[in-house]
Amino acid sequence: MSDAAIADRYARAIFEIGVETGQLEAISSQIRKAAEAFAGSSELRAVLENPLVAESARESLLKELAGRLAMGEPATNALRLIARRRRLPVLSDIASRLGTLSDEKAGIVRATVVTAVPLPEEIYTQLQSKIESHTKKRVVLKREQDPALIGGIITKIGDNTIDGSIRGRLEELTRQLLA
Repeated sequence: MSDAAIADRYARAIFEIGVETGQLEAISSQIRKAAEAFAGSSELRAVLENPLVAESARESLLKELAGRLAMGEPATNALRLIARRRRLPVLSDIASRLGTLSDEKAGIVRATVVTAVPLPEEIYTQLQSKIESHTKKRVVLKREQDPALIGGIITKIGDNTIDGSIRGRLEELTRQLLA
């Protein structure tokens, strides 16, 4: 089974637990924090992924990690199950997929706006409201900068990309002239 399929299966199970317990947002956040801690510490990964480490030592380490991250019981149990099944290498994929499922349930869409320079706040507000009216969902806007754009805006909503940058237009013009 592929990592994506494994991540989707675990994320859906954790999602169902979150919905049933009414703690979906908290569980999603806690799993994301655990994934960040796991990805950010090579020592933690080395110990938790090592098959020579005793199961009891792994459990103790996971309980300590859960305590430090202030994880609730459902998220802690999910993390322990993922570790027992040797699926920790896909924990960040599980957290990402769980976040997507949580956003869908809450009616949230995440958009990324890439500009060459920071724009005035009212431009971001107008863009956010236009995306909300188009998608009929609440929008969480992530802002990025890329000076190579020269000017304009690239907007990414899910898998869709709207390239309104000068660099994008110049590339399109180059393709047309060479064709």
